[in-house]
This record gives sequence, C-alpha cells and structure tokens, in this order.
Amino acid sequence: MASPIIDFLLTRNSAPIPDLKEPAPSDAEIATMIAAASRVPDHGRLEPWRFILYRGEARVEIGKKLAALAEQREGPLPEGRRNQELARFSRAPLVIGVVSVPKENPKIPQWEMFLSGAMAAMNLMIAANALGYGTNMISNWYSDVAEGRAILGLSPRERVVGFVHIGSYQGPAPERPRPDPAKLYADYTGPWVG
Repeated sequence: MASPIIDFLLTRNSAPIPDLKEPAPSDAEIATMIAAASRVPDHGRLEPWRFILYRGEARVEIGKKLAALAEQREGPLPEGRRNQELARFSRAPLVIGVVSVPKENPKIPQWEMFLSGAMAAMNLMIAANALGYGTNMISNWYSDVAEGRAILGLSPRERVVGFVHIGSYQGPAPERPRPDPAKLYADYTGPWVG
C-alpha cells in the first residue's frame, strides 16, 4: 500500500510541549489549519465548536491568572508549582483552544457534538503537522473548573475539547508504545450477552 497520506498518518505523534519553538504558524497557515479543522463530520451542520488563539503576551497573562486561581483554590503554591501554572500557555508559541459549543437540537445529542469537536481538534493537529509544525494537545485541571474556563474565554455552557500547542519542532518526536491494531477490532458476532 503505497500512499504518502497513510505513511504520514501511521507516523503521526505528539512533540514535547517545551520543545515547540518559534516560529509559530503564520496567520495564513492558521487560517488553513482552521479550514482543515472544520472539515469534519457535523451532523445537522451545527458547527458545535470554535477555536480560540492564545499567542503573544496573552499567553503570559493567562499564566498569571491561572496561578492566582490555583492559589485561590489550594492556598500558597510551592515555587515549582507556581512556575508551572505561570508557564501553562507560554511553553509553545501558539496554543489553539478547541471549544465545544453545544447547540439545542432535538435530534442530535450533545455527546455527538462534542465528538465533532474532538474530530476538529484532530484535524487541526494533522493540518499543523502537514505544514511542518509539531503539536501536542492537553486539557488540564483548569478545563474542569468553571473559573478556569472563564479565564480562558469560554462561556458557562462551553467546554474544552483540548488545547493544541503548536510550534516549530526539530523532530522526529519521540515514539511511544502503540496498541496492536489486530487486537482492536473483530467481526460482528451478534448482540452482546453478559
């Protein structure tokens, strides 16, 4: 099976976030990545996702706000932990938040809309990788906290799909153990019996 697309997909992996450096994607490259990210299954054409760009000084400001929120929730932070919170969004030159935007629809369940957002995140990463950038997606503690989501620009109804960290990367990215594909599928044998 000779296909550069299959070869590309079979070698895709995540780069370590601290190793993602400048230059970040250009505005034109970001537009291309977002266009690719939006070409996912979207039952009902609801566009149940959106993207937030975190770049420049905004990444540092977010770190300060997240550190303050962590201290508000946990008390004084040790220096290492405080520094970790301060650097959350400034380790890579660009972070794109993929946000699930649920819509009211009597026929389409919320979980399906969230999955559409997850597919958008994956397409975003693949597009960035195809343009030559390294990527890594995380969510972290602030994604599950209403105050954290508000700091990051989400409305109360919205949820984080993931934060895609993007930058130039001198690869290849480290490989990790992968599952044996032969153990992941089987032919249908009838209804489940407990």
